[in-house]
This record gives sequence, structure tokens and C-alpha cells, in this order.
Amino acid sequence: MWKRYSRLAIAIALLMSIQIALPPGIGSLKKEAAAESELHVFKLSDWGIYNDGTHPAETTKGINRALQWASQKGIKAVSLPAGTYLIAKESRINMVSNMLFELPGDAILQKETNGKENYSLLYIGHGIHDVTIRGGVYLGDRETHDYTKKDHQHSAGTHEGGHGILLEGASNVTIEGVKVTHFTGDGLVIGGYGKMITDLYEKNFVSGAIDNTGRQVKNSNKIITKAALNFENPIFANDRSFELSNIKGLSNQFEVYFYSADGKFISKTAAKVRDTVQPPAKTAKFYLVFDKPKAMKGIYLEFWKRTVSQKVAVNNSEFAFNRRQGITVGGADQVTITSNSIHDMKGIAPQSGIDVEGGYDYNGFLNSNVSIINNKLYNNALYDVILFDGRVALVENNHFASKGAIGLAVSNPFSKAKIINNHFDGSRILVEDDAEVIGNKMNDSYAYFQGPNIRVANMELTDSTFGVSSKVRNGVSVSDVTITNKGTKESGLSVWGEPITLKNITIVGKPTLRAVTGGGKGGSTFDNLKVMGFNSNYGLTLPPGTYNNCQIEGAEGGKFGAVSANLAGKYVFDGCTFKSASTVSTLFLGEHPKLDLTIKNSKFEVTGNSQAISIQSASNFLLENNVITANKITSKETEIIKLNDFWKRKEKYDILKAVIRGNTITANMKAIGVSTVNAGVGAPSYRIEKNNFNNVTYALKANDVASGNRLK
Repeated sequence: MWKRYSRLAIAIALLMSIQIALPPGIGSLKKEAAAESELHVFKLSDWGIYNDGTHPAETTKGINRALQWASQKGIKAVSLPAGTYLIAKESRINMVSNMLFELPGDAILQKETNGKENYSLLYIGHGIHDVTIRGGVYLGDRETHDYTKKDHQHSAGTHEGGHGILLEGASNVTIEGVKVTHFTGDGLVIGGYGKMITDLYEKNFVSGAIDNTGRQVKNSNKIITKAALNFENPIFANDRSFELSNIKGLSNQFEVYFYSADGKFISKTAAKVRDTVQPPAKTAKFYLVFDKPKAMKGIYLEFWKRTVSQKVAVNNSEFAFNRRQGITVGGADQVTITSNSIHDMKGIAPQSGIDVEGGYDYNGFLNSNVSIINNKLYNNALYDVILFDGRVALVENNHFASKGAIGLAVSNPFSKAKIINNHFDGSRILVEDDAEVIGNKMNDSYAYFQGPNIRVANMELTDSTFGVSSKVRNGVSVSDVTITNKGTKESGLSVWGEPITLKNITIVGKPTLRAVTGGGKGGSTFDNLKVMGFNSNYGLTLPPGTYNNCQIEGAEGGKFGAVSANLAGKYVFDGCTFKSASTVSTLFLGEHPKLDLTIKNSKFEVTGNSQAISIQSASNFLLENNVITANKITSKETEIIKLNDFWKRKEKYDILKAVIRGNTITANMKAIGVSTVNAGVGAPSYRIEKNNFNNVTYALKANDVASGNRLK
């Protein structure tokens, strides 16, 4: 069927089928371009360019010739008429410096169908600078690509390297108002350019050092490069910065001594592997000095020139239906990605809207100072944004809406990320390390924080789970988090791992399961935890820790959903308020052989014929200075506070120590305020002292110590 139509018709049909709108604001952008510089529209016949989707080789060659001519003539802004321009499978458009390349919204640059694993349509290469790419549609060959071919016998065969726009070591580049779709790899790659200049082995070093005047001296504890390294390679023409990589058998730290062309010593500096070393002016060559290794045999290092793309802005554009990713930041500094629509990335991993990943730890490039602001991302298969490696990022005011996918992942090779005021709409956030997460909101999903060096504040979640599992003590700090449960999702708070501090956590409404769960090593501090209307069918499973000024109240309807301290470790509740649903049998349950439980200065309100506190097993239980009120008791047999129950009375005791002291226990009828009679065979003496029993009595074992109690 496809053979019956021209390439132009195919391109138009494809664009119509995916309902791609024209890039936003193209009319106003054209007016801006005219104000910036007179726009030169290439006459197609002058350059052998075709805009009917034919003659790819001639068209590609013609566009490149026209760009070179415009550059030589000092023209600063160029354009092409509307139409479809087929870009050859064996070639690409090579951008020139100091140029605005603007296309109307109905101009399509289409990559010719091919079977290549790696290609690009528009290339902005090493050293190219001051470029603006504005408007037009950049269309890949995803739908017609031949995925059976290989570039060479050792290639991966994945066909994930077909890119729309590729930057390698360019600078001062703006991309705006473009639409980049249907590439076999990424819509846009903002990457670096690297070249190994030489590698050095044992034979390239001699014993010795260099003194502060730049003279070589004897030193049996040091080694020095036998010959000076230089900057004769053309790649150093405009920038002589370099780095050392892939060192084996040598220290990661070294010294560099710089010399002029006539051999005059200029200065020295200390550096580390993968540092970018910037030589002083007039440097022509340099020597390296290392501490002598224990074994010279097998030592190795590489002298590299690496250039990341710098000062790149991507604005008001659309990246859609690419097979791998929308945008990859793979070696760049000072990148802003603002107000773009990025969606429907699916086909081959990572399947992400934006991936900040330079492979720095694997001989790749460093990413730094990346800002991702006010973008809309949706329908991406696995991720909306990945901060995989690099340092310093701002992710702000974005809408992450790829349902069930990861809206944002921050991996531990990335440092100093700020995640501010984003909306995770059915998508997750996963943060491993070193991030501030402030003012975000989430619905219908899951947030997970691992640490260290993570601060989360002012987060609002709806029908979502807030999970923490810190790898180190205090690796995550949490404050001012609100979770609203509407009863249709499993949602709430989950705390595991090493102890952390959480402040001002409010959980409102009944999830389908538990509103609070957790475990780990215990020791966390919960200040002002508020849980209102939790599911009284399932209750709460509180992680061990200290709970200060908490407020916990169950929803009506369930019977067995208690507030549970049922894990090994120390629990302290101080200044808390507990209120039961009228339907539950027990408000607070403590049960674990290694449970160390203290409840003090707190209030319990029992609204049904229920137990306020039931301790089934514990290594230690202290109930001190609390107020327990049960004004809905209907049976005098009800035990308001009980240690074990009737069915365990003939089993060996499992509450090792208990003190109930200084509490006020009030009921509406003569129920049992404290019961220990079913504590089990051989139970030790428990202390029941200085309590106020209002309209209740107590039932104690014969060996218990009861003193100073007041019965009214």
C-alpha cells in the first residue's frame, strides 16, 4: 500500500495520523527573528534542494552548501520554504556557527528510511557556537526503519542511536518552537565531544620529580613523564583544557607542570583523575608527576580532550513518539529545558522524556547545572525525567503525568538536585541521594526516598504512598507532609531503614489498607504525626520510634484494626492522643517478645465497648501519667487495659516487665480498668501504682504490687 504514494504523501499522512499540532508561537517567533536579523530564505533551485520529499542526497548536500555560503557571506539568519525535505540516510545537515536556522511550521525535515543503528538528522558539532534552531518539524524514520541491519559485526543491533538533533561539544545553542518525532533513538541529544590524544605506559615514565622552579630533580619516590605532552592536536585549537582518565596502578592524584614553547616554566597545579585541567595562558606543553607506585609494571593512563556542550536552551518545543527518549543530556553544562511538551517515548530503554546521563563514571562526560522547568511530560513508557549522573539540577514546576511510570528518578551518581513545586500526576518519584524536594504534590502514585542527604518538605499527596528507607542514620529529613486518602487506593506513610526525623505529618482519610506501616532498625522520631480516619479494618502498623504529640483516630466500620506496636524495638509515645472507632475491639495493641513500649502523658478516648490498650507480649511495658476515658462501655467484663487475654492464661508468660503508674482511668460503668490475671503461667510481679480509677476496678495477679491507687 505504501508504495502507491510519494514520500511527501507518506510524511503528511504520518503527521496527520499522530495529530501533531504546529509548533507553538511560530508566528510570533518569526516576527522576533525579523527583528533580530533579516531572514534570508534560500532559493531552492540555486542549491539543488527539493521540497517535495525526493532527491535526498541532492537536498542534503544543497542545504549544507547553502549554510556554508551564508556563513561565509556573514548572513546571520536563514530559512527554507514550506515543504518536505528528505535528508539522506548517509548524511545529515551540519550546522554552522553564528546562525539562526528558522523553519516555518509546515516545513518538514524528514530522515530518509534506512537500516542504520546510528544516525542524526541535524548535527551541531564540536566548536560550533551561537546557533538558534527555530520552528519546523524534524521527522525520523521509525515507522519504516529496517531494524534487521547492523552497522558492523560488533555493534549492539539495538538501533537506538537514530537521533533527530545531535549536539556534540557545541556552545550557546537555542532550540525553540521545533517538533521532533519518530526517531529510532532520541529526539534531541545534548552531548559532549571527546578524543583520546595518547595513552601512557610504564615505558613513558622515569624516576624523578620537578622542583618549584620547574627543573627536573632526582627523587626515588616520584615518577615523571619521560617526554612532555603537548597541544598539537587540532582539537586544542580554541581550548587547551584536558583531563586524565582510566588510570591503572597509579594514584588518582598528581601534579602538572606547565611550560611555554621555548621551555620556560610557567606554573604547576595539583589535580585528580577526571578533573578538567585548564592550563595557563601561553602553555605549550606539560609534564605529569605521580607518586611512585609499588609496582611499575602494568601502570596506565590516558590523556583526553573532552568538551561538553555549554549554554544550551530548549524552549517551547515538542518531542514525541521517539523510540528511546525525548531529550538526552549526555555531557553538558548550563542547560535549560523550559516549557516543552514531551510525550509517548516507547520502544527501547530507558524510554524516558528527559534523561540526564553522561556516563561519567564509565569514561563518559560530566553533566552540570541542568534546569528542567515548566514542562509537560506524559505517556512515556518508563520515565518522565531521569537525573542519573552529574551535579546541580533544578527541576521545577513540571507536570509529570506518565501514569504508572516514574515521573522523576534521582540516582546516587547525581548530586545537588532541587526538586521544587512539581506535580506528579499518577507518576512516581524515586530519590536515592543528595536532593531537596520542596513544595511538590502527588496523586495516585508513590514517593520513595532513600538518602543520604535528602530533605523533603511541604509535600501534598492524594491517594499516594510516601515511603522512606534511609540507608544511613538521618539520611532523610521530612517535614510538613500531608497525605489525603479518598478510600480507593493503598496509600499513606511507610518508614523503613535507618532512623530519621519526621515532623508535622498529617494523614487524613481511609485508604484501602493501612495508612501507616513500617519497620527497619527503629529509632525514628515522629513529631506531630496526625492520622485521622484510618481504616479500622486494617489499622496501623507503626514502626519503632519516638512519637511526640501525635494524634491518631480511626474511622468507623472496622472491628480488628488497632493502632499496633508489633515489631521488635523501642516505642515511646509522649503527649499523644488516641481515639477509637466505636466498632473496634481494641484501640491500641502491643505485641512482640522484644517490644519495649512506653506510653506517657497521653490521652485515650474509647468510643465503644472496647479495650483501650491490649499488651499481648513485650519485654518491657510502661504506662505512665495518661488519661484513659471509656464512656461507651456496655459490659462490666470489659477490660480497658489488659495484659494478655483469657485464651493465653495457661500459656507461659511473655510480658517480662510491666509498670502502670500515675494514670487516670474513667468509665461510664463498673468495668475492669486494669487486668493482669491472664498474663500467663509464671508471670513476674507487675507494678500497678498511684493510678486514679474512676468508676472502674482492677483485676490483678496475686504477685502484682498495687500501691497508692485511688478508686472512686
